[in-house]
Amino acid sequence: MNSIEASHAPDASGATPKQLDHIPNLRLSDGNEIPFLGYGLGTANFKRGDKSKFNEDVVAATVTALKAGYTHLDGAEAYGNEKELGTAIQTSGIPRSTLFITTKTSCRQGETIQQAFDRSLSNLSLDYVDLYLIHSPFFGSPLSSPEALQSAWAEMEAIKDSGRAKSIGVSNFLPHHLESILSTAKHPPVINQVEYHPYLQHEDDFVDFHRRHNIALAAYAPLTPITKAPGGPVDQVYERLANKYGVGEGEVGLRWVLDQGIVALTTSKREERLKGWLSKLPKFKLTPREVKEISEAGKGRHYRGFWNNRFEEGDRR
Repeated sequence: MNSIEASHAPDASGATPKQLDHIPNLRLSDGNEIPFLGYGLGTANFKRGDKSKFNEDVVAATVTALKAGYTHLDGAEAYGNEKELGTAIQTSGIPRSTLFITTKTSCRQGETIQQAFDRSLSNLSLDYVDLYLIHSPFFGSPLSSPEALQSAWAEMEAIKDSGRAKSIGVSNFLPHHLESILSTAKHPPVINQVEYHPYLQHEDDFVDFHRRHNIALAAYAPLTPITKAPGGPVDQVYERLANKYGVGEGEVGLRWVLDQGIVALTTSKREERLKGWLSKLPKFKLTPREVKEISEAGKGRHYRGFWNNRFEEGDRR
């Protein structure tokens, strides 16, 4: 990244990324940068059943993403495929220094975060990760109390101070979880990775809360209105804008996320689609009015694709 581009890198304030000939990075509150578009090892790559069995298909899919140009790879111990992710990185031949690698801990009962982190690095065959996240502090979790969250975050800060995780953040946290951490944090979380799409925009103050506290957002399942919940109120808006800009509806859905200054994660295994997003997304931007139009249409339907066992039907938090 040249100095001119770096000086204009958007941050967690929600500024829309400038239109460039490529997808830029987002500057985190600790000064590190994360690519705006990432390839996720969850969902389609999530290992079900016997997680001890090595899955070559996951390796192949991840290598495909790397070769297509994705440098931001998002993993988690809970996905069961950290070894596959590490093998894909080695197989690709792409220098580690050019990649942004994320993994997450679910904080198992009776285990320290340091133990989980050491295991993740071993599985990944890496000396460090670019981003380490605490995953899902929902009801019944070891992290369900403010005191537990603060204690866990102190462990995360120690890992950052060791240099083996360049940045630290959270996943699936609600504002009250973050407030517990922020009250004692030496290193505040730099990002919160959540399910985010037009049918799950969370409560009205959700995005603004993160911006006020300089915490970036990353969206998983951003294309849910297309992949899991078609036939809803955003369909016609996506179709019209896709025709206007000469792109697919998937590009419109991803652009809606990016144009809010939010990182987007995809899990597609199709090489053509992965390459298409990298080539087409930089070529257009939605106007603020179009972003708002999709947002307003999306509020006409509520759909949560993940963690339905933790939230009541209709709970938009």
